[in-house]
Amino acid sequence: EAVVQEFGPAQVGQSFGPTWETCWFKAELSIPPAWAGREVHFVWESDGEGMVWRDAQPVQGLTKEGEKTSYILTRSLKESEPHSLTLYVELACNGLFGAGKGSMIAPPDPDRRVTLSKAELVVFNRDVYELLVDLEILLDMAQLLGEENQRSFQALYTANQMVNVCDVMDPSTFPAARDLAAAIFSQRNGESQHTIHAMGHCHIDSAWLWPYEETIRKCARSWVTVVQLMEHNPELTFACSQLGLIPVLWQAQQFEWVRRSYPGLYARIQHFVAKGQFIPVGGTWVEMDGNLPSGESMVRQFLQGQRFFQEQFGRICSEFWLPDTFGYSAQLPQLMRGCGIQRFLTQKLSWNLVNSFPHHTFFWEGIDGSQVLTHFPPGDSYGMHGRVEEVLKTVKNNKDKGRVNHSAFLFGFGDGGGGPTQKMLDRMKRMSDTDGLPRVQISTPDQLFSVLEKESSQLCTWVGELFLELHNGTYTTQAQIKKGNRECERILHDVEVLSTLAVAQDKEFQYPASQLQQLWRLLLLNQFHDVLPGSCIQLVVEDALQYYTEIRRVGAQLQEKAVESMCRDLLQPEEGSTQSTLVLNTLSWERTEVISRPGPNGKETLALVTVPSMGYALVQEPLVPPQLVKVYKGEDGSITMENGVISVCMDTMGRLISLRLMDSERESIANGCANQFALFDDVPLYWDAWDVMDYHLETRKPVTTVLKPLEVTLAGGLRGSVKFSLKVGKSSTLTQEIILDAMCPYLRFQTQVEWKEAHKFLKVEFPVNVRSTNATYEIQFGHLQRPTHWNTSWDWARFEVWAHKWLDLSEHGFGVALLNNCKYGASVHRNILSLSL
Repeated sequence: EAVVQEFGPAQVGQSFGPTWETCWFKAELSIPPAWAGREVHFVWESDGEGMVWRDAQPVQGLTKEGEKTSYILTRSLKESEPHSLTLYVELACNGLFGAGKGSMIAPPDPDRRVTLSKAELVVFNRDVYELLVDLEILLDMAQLLGEENQRSFQALYTANQMVNVCDVMDPSTFPAARDLAAAIFSQRNGESQHTIHAMGHCHIDSAWLWPYEETIRKCARSWVTVVQLMEHNPELTFACSQLGLIPVLWQAQQFEWVRRSYPGLYARIQHFVAKGQFIPVGGTWVEMDGNLPSGESMVRQFLQGQRFFQEQFGRICSEFWLPDTFGYSAQLPQLMRGCGIQRFLTQKLSWNLVNSFPHHTFFWEGIDGSQVLTHFPPGDSYGMHGRVEEVLKTVKNNKDKGRVNHSAFLFGFGDGGGGPTQKMLDRMKRMSDTDGLPRVQISTPDQLFSVLEKESSQLCTWVGELFLELHNGTYTTQAQIKKGNRECERILHDVEVLSTLAVAQDKEFQYPASQLQQLWRLLLLNQFHDVLPGSCIQLVVEDALQYYTEIRRVGAQLQEKAVESMCRDLLQPEEGSTQSTLVLNTLSWERTEVISRPGPNGKETLALVTVPSMGYALVQEPLVPPQLVKVYKGEDGSITMENGVISVCMDTMGRLISLRLMDSERESIANGCANQFALFDDVPLYWDAWDVMDYHLETRKPVTTVLKPLEVTLAGGLRGSVKFSLKVGKSSTLTQEIILDAMCPYLRFQTQVEWKEAHKFLKVEFPVNVRSTNATYEIQFGHLQRPTHWNTSWDWARFEVWAHKWLDLSEHGFGVALLNNCKYGASVHRNILSLSL
């Protein structure tokens, strides 16, 4: 499509844009015959990300920030090679890290332009390059090994001799200078030296500071560069954790588009996978958030990921590779083991703001006792550059010295893509076994974990969650994304339950497997660790919300088809039969609840019904509760509701003054003030969408401005309800309805917030008359206890934590639980349960 366009002249220094646009350049090259025998490069430098195309195939990614600014045309120009050729450069008008206005994580500048600063045909002097790499390694050794180490002085004096021997105007002096360096690099280590397992790596965020669509091109730019390196460096290995992005980032049409756009590249990747150089790792569909997806979603991440690797490459992954997410659920070890994975690699806990995690290699034990061998690269990065400083840090920083003598070293530009470079490889070749430095070998994840397994007898065990002491705001940021995720998880659960019941009842019903897979993959894509947490740009948020809308739409259709098939006869009542209502229950316990249904005159009416677990009931005559809901209004404006199970009293601001079980005299509410909304300042040190700092707790301001005082909206019977409105901050409003149904053992809150604040954090608090040193929080397929005190730095670093559908504070024989349908941020300090809104 690009080749057939009409091209006009372009100049170095010219700017192109705006942001997210794509510009194509046609570069017609003519190599002088006098360059015979020389190495010739096409050099291209710009502020944007580029891709060189040759003969309709991508051949080289170009990113100035990723130190990739040239395409090698020939390593030694031969007379038989073409001296005239045409290349095409595809230029994306965004940088490696998007187009933030003023700072990397600022919203993108929509009018940003990229400048073409260099477009040249050059001779590359490989001898000078090799000399410079030699000198760089020697000077780093001299500077970093320290005065107490004799190798530091040997490296320094060797570098000095090289400068003396080398005449930059006389290339014939270069070999003698290089021989001096080779003599140092050939002096070997002893057998006890630490071994670093170096693996090429290129962490590419599926969406972050750029939209999903740009990620497809980032993958192509990065991986074509890796494949080019492998052509000339057969020892290079590359661990790739999200290979699913290239052929199947989205469904149907995008799959076909990508396969048509990069079929040659994909074939080359498969070739190097077969050779064992391009190594698929990860095991999941995307590198998902490690906290917020439900248990079922996490299982589907592994199911879809492992199935893809099996279909495409004939094997499943034995390593779970999740280097960059904001904490790791205590349920993950059990899920990993259940999906054929016994090894785990990450490094994110090195970002802890308060406590330094005590291990780099250890066994991680989940809530059921399942264990996985876990490794954090001791260099605390997944984007190393192969420098002396980094390999020395890897050894010095390793917290499990003596227990193991091997560690990972992931090299290559990451986050925005890029990957390894030739210079990184050339640095490490010189350090492969050089006395004074750790032994560096190009390796694979399997080789690393295999040797760690052999050395594992002395390793320590960490039990429970791997909590990241940073980015606690991601449990709450972008409320609509959080709500969409929870709702769509529920919708897919219900579709599968109802479709399964329909298959059991109707042999002609076709289970919608392919449609469900498409919907699951959309949901799993949105669980990427910068999308579900909300730490992404507005373009990505819009895409994510659109995908949730699609899941809701198609999910509703599939539910309807399943119900029609399962209950066809019940939905076609005979003439003269009493009007009835079909009620379904997709949960695994019998439920007796008040429902709303259309009445004879079209108005909504209430009915009390009982429906069996995972089943349905045809309701004609609703149940009569043993006691109806009663609503009383006091002289002071307070309102009391009771239903024979619980009794609640609220003041004019909607705060709970009292909440108790009616067969008990015990009061649940402490200080007569629960359901208290509170506003906090939210000004983190740097990561605005990610972080909420502990000092925000010092800025608490109760929300007390009443717009509409508490009033009765339903006066009792099957349901009692009250409603009120508050002003929040400068310009936001909150309206809440508090509902009590007949026979119901809990109080419901329906809350609507019109949010217009900036750098503010809204929570709701429930002080209760319960004393316990631990609170319980729901996680994936289980629960977790966390302290309610701040005795240690490990305790107070968890001032804001995550939970799924409930948190509970209980003592022997009594407790209070707080449930939610779309929130994740929470905390329990002393006796106050707090939900972040």
